Amino acid sequence: MTLPELQNACATMGLPIFRAGQIFDWLHNKHAVSFSEMTNLGKNLRADLDREFEIRNVEILEKYVSKLDGTVKYLYRLNDGETIESVLMKYKYGYSVCVSSQVGCNMKCRFCASTIDGCVRDLTASEILSQVYAAERDTGERISHIVLMGMGEPLVNYDNVMRFLDLITDEKGDNISARHISISTCGIVPRIYDLLETRPQFTLSVSLHAPNDEIRSKIMPVNYRWSVEELLQACKDYTETTSRRISFEYAMMSGVNDSDECAEELADRLKGMLCHVNLIPANEVRENDYVRSSDERLRSFSKMLERRGITTTVRRTLGPDIDASCGQLRRNHEKENA
Repeated sequence: MTLPELQNACATMGLPIFRAGQIFDWLHNKHAVSFSEMTNLGKNLRADLDREFEIRNVEILEKYVSKLDGTVKYLYRLNDGETIESVLMKYKYGYSVCVSSQVGCNMKCRFCASTIDGCVRDLTASEILSQVYAAERDTGERISHIVLMGMGEPLVNYDNVMRFLDLITDEKGDNISARHISISTCGIVPRIYDLLETRPQFTLSVSLHAPNDEIRSKIMPVNYRWSVEELLQACKDYTETTSRRISFEYAMMSGVNDSDECAEELADRLKGMLCHVNLIPANEVRENDYVRSSDERLRSFSKMLERRGITTTVRRTLGPDIDASCGQLRRNHEKENA
């Protein structure tokens, strides 16, 4: 619940309005996982709250810490027993957490482990939120940046994701700046226009991964519904309306989308747009045959885009010794417990 919703709920129970503020503080600042922890509330009130309401938390089922860079990968258990993944990463500017928005994914991107078994269900706003709070509780570190790039397609779970954003940016709660939050999408065009209407301050990251329909349709079935041209038009409209730069994610796969011709075509497509290209060394997944591009190819592709005026970076690989990309840990757990 948002704070106004909590205030209404307290009023319905005949409680003074300040109780809502106390509960909100316990949930979003002290990261309480049960009403019994809320010690400035009376015992009877805590019992009443426990009967009337539910706090949906995640439980740390497995945790892996990279010996190379300190990246932490979590496998979380939800209240119904389903599992999701999240990754905590350390940068010079602080800690960033990558969170999931669904249990699994239905987008069927050929190179992604999260989508192999499909989507079980959407996550609630509180289940997305709890991934952030659980990492803060576990490490004792303040998280300053959030990326919704874990399991699932955030814009398919649009309403819950938007509620999560309202809660995580609330100044009386964790108060994370919207400018420090990135939402990734594989290209759900109508929802991009819905976002545009909200005049967002967060960063929109679009998983493009190919410069044309021929290549993109082979690796991303969503392209059959919305073509590269339709997607990029929505992105242009988004940047022109919001004045916010879009980040295009581009996973480099050897012999698939990493040729000089692909670089030139991509530069032509993005020319004049307020954007940034993030080249990603593709994560190699056991269930497919895609191989990451060589470091030399990554550098060459990047230089070609830069020469054409497209701001480009190559994402640093974090947690390679713990399979820090999302989807694989959950699949292993499901197989072991089948």
